[in-house]
Amino acid sequence: MMNFWTPLPIISWTVSSRVMQDCRKTFPTALCLGGASEAVRRLLHGRGGIEKLAMMDMSFDMVNMLKASDRKDSDNTLETFYVVGDEEFLPVKENSLDLVISCLGLHWTNDLPGAMIQCRLALKPDGLFLAAILGGETLKELRMACTIAQMEREGGISPRMSPLAQVRDAGNLLIRAGFTLPGVDVDQYTVRYNSALELIEHLRKMGETNALLQRNNILKRETALATAAVYESMFAAEDGTIPATFQVIYMTGWKEHPSQQKAKARGSATISFKDIQKQFGNPNN
Repeated sequence: MMNFWTPLPIISWTVSSRVMQDCRKTFPTALCLGGASEAVRRLLHGRGGIEKLAMMDMSFDMVNMLKASDRKDSDNTLETFYVVGDEEFLPVKENSLDLVISCLGLHWTNDLPGAMIQCRLALKPDGLFLAAILGGETLKELRMACTIAQMEREGGISPRMSPLAQVRDAGNLLIRAGFTLPGVDVDQYTVRYNSALELIEHLRKMGETNALLQRNNILKRETALATAAVYESMFAAEDGTIPATFQVIYMTGWKEHPSQQKAKARGSATISFKDIQKQFGNPNN
């Protein structure tokens, strides 16, 4: 997905991989799903005790590209396998993996809760699910400019970018998929372009335009030019560049295991907040 522009997935994976660095547990067998697989593979060396890595993508051509880059990497000592497969129908046995990774790929999934459930089933007990997805604030400037331009030129709007999950949805997705100890974090990156048209061309080369089946396939020239004009009038900096926001949501979840800490049952507390307040004093007084 991000071969045309690799800094964002590298930054995203570097941030999310801190979980592995902070964890004493090792993950001998790992699966990397789609997205920025090549960037992730390079950054996995020496992390998490990974011994075997399966790289999976829906695209046969992408898998071949990964194989070719692997052959060029003389320093790659990680045992790596390549699989053509779909996140929604994982070709993996249950309880067979220690780690499932996805970096900026799952936002393309039609059934995201179902794909995450499949990931949980593929994990061994106490296995880790670690993912980074693009969030709903991504390209907010372009969405605003495109909406205004379409209303002005066409009298209505049609989505030009695929729908993305909001931060509040991420925790619900982890719980719905059955993961324990769910964790969600978010980062926001701003990339500057010379013009809105350059950004649109960049998104096309990244394959990050609208993938909805019932979409309007034609972007009229006058609408595109109006979008660029609105974008620049609303958001351009003094040097003439325009910002593009990319929001990255990080999700971590574990497959249930008896050794994991569990919340106490409701009503089992032996001390109340009123007692704590009396002990330490009331800061409002």
